[in-house]
Amino acid sequence: MVAVAVDRRFIFWFGLLLIFLCFEVTFQQIQPLNSTKERESLLQLRASLGLRTKEWPRKPDPCLIWDGITCQNGRVVGINISGFRRTRIGRRNPQFSVDALVNFTLLHTFNASNFYLPGTIPDFFGLRLNSLRVLDLRSCSIVNAIPNTIGNLTSLTALYLSDNNLTGTVPDSLGQLSALSVLDLSGNSFTGSIPESFGFLKNLSSLDLSANFFSGAIPSGIGTLSRLQYLNLSGNALNSLPAKLGGLTSLVDLDLSENSFSGGVFPDLRGLGNLKRMILGNSMLNGQLPADLFTVSLQLQTVVLRKNNLTGSLPDELWSLPRLTFVDVSSNSFSGLLPNSSSDAVGSTVAVLNISHNKFYGGLTPVLRRFRFVDLSNNYYEGKVLDFMHNVSIDSNCLQNATNQKSTVVCTSFYADRGLTFDNYGRPNTTKTAGKSNKTKIILAAVLGGLGLLALLVLLLVLLLLYTRKRGNSSPRGNGVGPAPAGASPPPPGVSVNLANAGDSFTYHQLLQATGDFNDANLIKHGHTGDLFNGVLENGVPVVIKRIDMRSTKKDAYLLELDFFNKVSHQRFVPLLGHCLENENEKFLVYKYMPKGDLSNCLFFKNTTSEDGTLQSLDWITRLKIATGAADAISYLHHECIPPIVHRDIQASSILLDDKYEVRLGSLSEACAQEGDTHQSKITRFLRLPQSSEQGASGSSTPICAYDVYCFGKVLLELVTGKLGISASSEGDLKDWLDHILPCISMYDKELVTKIVDPSMVVDEDFLEEVWAIAIVARSCLNPKPSRRPPMRYVLKALENPLKVVREESSSSARLKATSSRGSWNATLFGSWRQSSSDVTAVPTASGTKLEGASSLKLSATSSSSSRRRHSNEICPEPSFRLHDVERLEHE
Repeated sequence: MVAVAVDRRFIFWFGLLLIFLCFEVTFQQIQPLNSTKERESLLQLRASLGLRTKEWPRKPDPCLIWDGITCQNGRVVGINISGFRRTRIGRRNPQFSVDALVNFTLLHTFNASNFYLPGTIPDFFGLRLNSLRVLDLRSCSIVNAIPNTIGNLTSLTALYLSDNNLTGTVPDSLGQLSALSVLDLSGNSFTGSIPESFGFLKNLSSLDLSANFFSGAIPSGIGTLSRLQYLNLSGNALNSLPAKLGGLTSLVDLDLSENSFSGGVFPDLRGLGNLKRMILGNSMLNGQLPADLFTVSLQLQTVVLRKNNLTGSLPDELWSLPRLTFVDVSSNSFSGLLPNSSSDAVGSTVAVLNISHNKFYGGLTPVLRRFRFVDLSNNYYEGKVLDFMHNVSIDSNCLQNATNQKSTVVCTSFYADRGLTFDNYGRPNTTKTAGKSNKTKIILAAVLGGLGLLALLVLLLVLLLLYTRKRGNSSPRGNGVGPAPAGASPPPPGVSVNLANAGDSFTYHQLLQATGDFNDANLIKHGHTGDLFNGVLENGVPVVIKRIDMRSTKKDAYLLELDFFNKVSHQRFVPLLGHCLENENEKFLVYKYMPKGDLSNCLFFKNTTSEDGTLQSLDWITRLKIATGAADAISYLHHECIPPIVHRDIQASSILLDDKYEVRLGSLSEACAQEGDTHQSKITRFLRLPQSSEQGASGSSTPICAYDVYCFGKVLLELVTGKLGISASSEGDLKDWLDHILPCISMYDKELVTKIVDPSMVVDEDFLEEVWAIAIVARSCLNPKPSRRPPMRYVLKALENPLKVVREESSSSARLKATSSRGSWNATLFGSWRQSSSDVTAVPTASGTKLEGASSLKLSATSSSSSRRRHSNEICPEPSFRLHDVERLEHE
């Protein structure tokens, strides 16, 4: 009993002591600033950098309320202004003006990443900030060289200077930072060689010198840093590798790609037992791989050796690495056979194998079962295509019963050079006899005769259609204007994607870390092709990750999107950073983070300068900039891609915006090649063939560019009116919108448009004419007949020159030009307003009776007669217009 009582007293006093210590630590943290000099220095720093009072207000104590200020015992130990915005006055003359930092003698951390600091790193950083442990100046627009004095910061554990404009050579004095754990100098313009002194940084765990202009040899001392886990020297001009890298016993990630290594010595990687990621692509490596290369680490997950001059065969150990998820050895001179192992001889399944553009030969073997996506193209494989091979690219080989293969002559020569016999695609190589030759000629004559007869029948059919059209007996066409049908143009089965240019390969574990195990707090939205999450990679880069559930979406949709990024490169599309394909039921695509989100949540935003948090709307200049950027992206798809690509999901949520409101078009999983071109198919337009693409977006499952134009017209209305939801609305809701909006858009009365302009947007007289013009463009895009919608390149021209839509320098010359030059962008743009009387059908009026086309047109002309006289200088001539077909939308 006595022992129990003693134990209870001990526990009581021990718990009381812990509570006291916690209270003391907390008290130290929340103590107000007790240094008058440091308070004055903070105010001075706020003034010199132009920081807003929102983050650093004048009156409350900095230690208690200021954002980014960390205090201990009433003294400032941390300053973080990362991502802060300057005031309007501060933006006029921004400078690297931080002289007040010299007064913070206990400062441990200074983080100014993503804050604009044009200028040079001050020398006093290394002379006066002796207590500094973390210096983060990433993406600050710093210029010139790193001062030698930085080497005096011997307490520094992390130095981040990436993505700036630093130049010159890296000072040797950085080798004095013995406590340094992270050194990131990537994304600058450093020249010269990597300092030999880096070999003394024994505590270094991460070294990133990528995307610079370093030359010469990699210092041998770097190969001895036993604590180094991440080494990235890619994107330089390094020309020599150390003889041994085996001292990097903790190394997990090695990237030496995009350099200029030469010589036949492949780096000795023995000792790298923890290596998971090895990237040596496009580095001018040559010679053969060591036979034991893939025995150095059973942890390897990613192997990239593409675009080198490597020869010989791949070591057999590669095919049985248990954790491998991505292999790319394409564009080398490798040769040899696939191992003849069965599918159950290996453990896990690898996501991607790319061995294209090499000299591999022989037959295909069951080892390929291990891989989900395989690119074998441009090799010399022979024999049969195996039954299980679906997601495989096999072009330009020597395979039987397959398309796009090498010629028999090329294949025979290749095998003969190696002393082997080629089986000529499995067919017997017999001598042609005279009888067989005659038989071939007879078959050829029969084929040509049949083609001639078919051509004659087609010609007769065309003449018959021409005659029928002239007699006025052509079939009527539908006028559908609604959304594309669900499931239209499904992806072809067995889609094969070359992932070499589709971003990096991420592991599932990396994405879990980036999103906090896909925490709901990071969920952006549930998209129709996958859930979107905010995430931050290990290197601090913010990203957006799309998680695709293969059990609830079209199986190959994500492959089409990867293929799109592999083939299409344009600054107007959201950058794809990479992918993760290792899970069977879930796939992941990783995109660059867009700071402004999408148009649907950016058109109105909280006013951060006001205390009540009222909503503020985008100004007209920004809206027009967004419209022009989106049109530029769509125009590229329609007119610069061959064949034209239809986006099929143009709406406000697909238009992503970077920090400068530049458009980056997203939602690309539905994009596909146009199967019928309304604007370019002259035969279809001339003959007015039944069942053509004239049926409209909802009248046919064929994807056409005119559907994108129609959807873009809805986006333009959303920008003009501020009515969120127009571009994403259903067909029924859209009709209600159009019934209200379209009657207020007229070529002949500018004032009408003021009834629908977004009331929260300040539009003066100078901008009203532009708003009016864009509304007219939107209405042209919404023509119910696809063939009368303007091509996207003309829509882009109109957005770039909005005043030309409603103005002319000379009314008489303008009318003449518009009527005689149908090829001009402005004349073509308003082809939707022109319509012959034969195309006009009866339209129900509000009372339910019907007016014939001529009567309805007369009413339209009467209601706007006075306006026509006022706007005689409009870009399109008055006599050429027939408004009836577009205005029919108002009554349907």
